[in-house]
Amino acid sequence: MTRPRGLFVGLTTVDLIHRVARPVGVDEKQPALTQEIVAGGPAANAAVTFALLGGDAELITDLGRHPLAELARQDLMSYGVRVRAVEPDSPAPPAVSSIRVLDGTGERSVVSVNAAARTVVAPDWLPGVLGDADVLLLDGHHPHLALAAARAARDRTVPVVLDAGSWKPVLDELLPLVDIAVCSADFAVPGADDPAVELLDRGVATVAVSRGGQPLSWWTRDGSGEVPVPQVEVRDTLGAGDVLHGAFAFERARRGTGSAPSTGSASSTGRADLAGQLDRAARIASRRCAFAGTGSWREHLAGRKG
Repeated sequence: MTRPRGLFVGLTTVDLIHRVARPVGVDEKQPALTQEIVAGGPAANAAVTFALLGGDAELITDLGRHPLAELARQDLMSYGVRVRAVEPDSPAPPAVSSIRVLDGTGERSVVSVNAAARTVVAPDWLPGVLGDADVLLLDGHHPHLALAAARAARDRTVPVVLDAGSWKPVLDELLPLVDIAVCSADFAVPGADDPAVELLDRGVATVAVSRGGQPLSWWTRDGSGEVPVPQVEVRDTLGAGDVLHGAFAFERARRGTGSAPSTGSASSTGRADLAGQLDRAARIASRRCAFAGTGSWREHLAGRKG
């Protein structure tokens, strides 16, 4: 059977993660319970999930020759993600995210420059990388890359999935090129009362909104629905949204490879397919929250432990 092929375009960070027993106050020093240093970022985390589920994942991102960039690259490659840097000779360090995860609740706080420190342009080779991709996922953090990839995907009828964690200026131009937007509960469109309605009006065919442990809602132009989220003992919520996006992209790509055959009318089948894809993705993302630590979750998903 053909492996689903996914292309991921966006941010890669180096995540320094400390698990703490309680919130850290101002001017306070507190020993961490655990420490991890891993590759992160929305598109990168989604690509890792896609690869560990059995897909062929390629990540287009901004990683140069800085030692921290090499750390991130090697970590991603260890989980089966093929990394293609847009400026491989850049000496600039990647974004570093400082993350605290509260032991007992799994809540996290994140400080990062994300992609704000650098502006990268889309290379001439980017459209050709899509090739026979079954899905394209964008996080919007590198706007020039996102637009070039989305336009190429539209030309090749490759479905475009948007990780809509927060509003970014590029979305004004990007949304008409997006097929499916999977939004966080905090996502808002400036000047709009209802983000889902606004995104549908701007040309997005399908909008889904995740709300943690609450049911995941979805809308299309001819229907809407909810998908239950399995309840787990939450130990760590870090990256759960990225896992949701990567798992959904995998399910969407499987449909493109013919491994998810359809029956029934076009509209009813489309809604059933969508609900099924979101349901499977929600189950995987929910399961991620039961694991303490990014590494232990990835190892579990890879079948190496647990």
